[in-house]
Amino acid sequence: MRRLLVALCLLVPILWFAPSFAQSRAQLGPLCTSEGTPADQQIDACNKIIALKVFKGGQLATVYFWRAVGWNKKGDYDKVIADTTEAIRLAPDQALYNLRGSAYFDKGENDIAIADFNDALKLGPPSGLILHNRANAYNAKHDYSKALADYNEAIRLYPGEAYIYDNRGSTKLKLGDLDGALADVNEAIRLNPKLPAPLITRTVIWRAKGNFDRAIADGSEAIRLAKSNVPLAVLTAPGSVLIAGYIHRGLAYEAKGDVEHAKDDYRATLQGTAADAGSRANQATAKVRLSLLSDVPPTPRDPPSDPAHQQQKTDSSSQGQPASPPAAPAGDNRGKRMALVIGNGAYSHVKALPNPANDARAVAKSLRDIGFAVTEGLDLDRAGMQKMTRDFLREAARAQVALVYYAGHGVQVDGRNYLIPVDVELKAGSSMTDTMIDMDTITAGLDDHVRTNILIFDACRNNPMAQQVASAGSNRGIEGASGLAAPTSLGAGATLGAGTLIAFATAPGQVALDGEGANSPFSAALSRHIGTPGLEVQQMLTRVRAEVVSSTKNKQVPWSNSSLLGEVYLAEK
Repeated sequence: MRRLLVALCLLVPILWFAPSFAQSRAQLGPLCTSEGTPADQQIDACNKIIALKVFKGGQLATVYFWRAVGWNKKGDYDKVIADTTEAIRLAPDQALYNLRGSAYFDKGENDIAIADFNDALKLGPPSGLILHNRANAYNAKHDYSKALADYNEAIRLYPGEAYIYDNRGSTKLKLGDLDGALADVNEAIRLNPKLPAPLITRTVIWRAKGNFDRAIADGSEAIRLAKSNVPLAVLTAPGSVLIAGYIHRGLAYEAKGDVEHAKDDYRATLQGTAADAGSRANQATAKVRLSLLSDVPPTPRDPPSDPAHQQQKTDSSSQGQPASPPAAPAGDNRGKRMALVIGNGAYSHVKALPNPANDARAVAKSLRDIGFAVTEGLDLDRAGMQKMTRDFLREAARAQVALVYYAGHGVQVDGRNYLIPVDVELKAGSSMTDTMIDMDTITAGLDDHVRTNILIFDACRNNPMAQQVASAGSNRGIEGASGLAAPTSLGAGATLGAGTLIAFATAPGQVALDGEGANSPFSAALSRHIGTPGLEVQQMLTRVRAEVVSSTKNKQVPWSNSSLLGEVYLAEK
């Protein structure tokens, strides 16, 4: 998302006519207060003006504003916030709130960003640029109706701005309106054919339409333009355009089956410096995808369009060790519904759980009954669990719906969630998290706007490490962490990705029950309702929640967070 700058010009007309400094009159003023000044020069010039202690009030606020613009060019958003906050203290202004809101947006703090944009709009006449920036924050929060309303008004007030059409098109893309998205992006390209951002958005649209060659062509042109140093909006996060161009072209190459070119693009994605939340999320996805593809034998750079071999069956059942699904030809899984189901209960070194294997079997059967291709693993050690997870993530790149279900022990460490294989053993001085499966790896590997992802974790049953941690000494805070942490991000800092639902058996930070029967209360309810014909997935989880609350006498309340776009039915209507 590109933000647009509203300039604060209170000081500009008089700065270089101030009587107190001759050198600044000709040099420092224009360097400090120009959008085109390189960041380091701009910051240095503003520093020297501040050091002169000539200006006060609104004039000094303007110097802080322009120094904040310099910090923004460098991607140092904490310093942007510090300078704009000081400027607001001196003289509140629409442009100051807009710039600070944009910095909070780049940090991924969208609610604070929206509050600043609201304050900006209160301080001046309606601004299409500020409405556009607020729409970006609503978009990031998946509040698409408010985002579209702001984009529409921004276009009415400022009809010639390509970025607004591009970002409105991105919102329509997330809502599944591919034709509407394409129309907006084409208009953005017409208004400014030298901008790489609309071409990147169109790369995603073509991929969603299954036209991988056109996606790759647009991604390539976007990367060429970004490398040519085309002037971008001042508030564009440094490095973000190239990172976005490489990750989306890489995903298009992977969807086409061109593994080697996809790997090249993922490597290029990781070489950039990620200053903003969106770029960090893109790099998290690239890291996982590159790791997954590195397990695949090299393929020709230009693979045949009609692969000779047939896709093998992906259903498998594992007792102790996972089956190894083969690498599928490009397009074979397109439109397919795939599920990974794992149940771990036979732990060797921590408290065993009697029900996860039963839970996994029941859920896997319910999913097979409604047409999912299920990969099932029971009581997996770390090597087996890692291999099965990676194989599934690799195959899911070409699926229409990807569902992950896990039952067993899970813990949070420093706010990150980990799933525990059956062979985990805590040893003094060892890095405990290296023996577990990082949930963020799964979510980052599935982070993609063109697929529906359903992630369900019955993994909050207790803290299996409490006794070992107490005897081994402090180990990164796990001893105080009950249940799982709320997944506020996918990957490294991105908000919950479009088209994704995450469900826990109980509320974050709370402990779920293993149950006294053959299944846990959550999984028993889930396996009963997940195959109900014509039941939308969020309605299905509402029934599961009501049943669990009733059966546990309010001791356990399942939790979910969704950015699903429209209604999703796991079983046919």
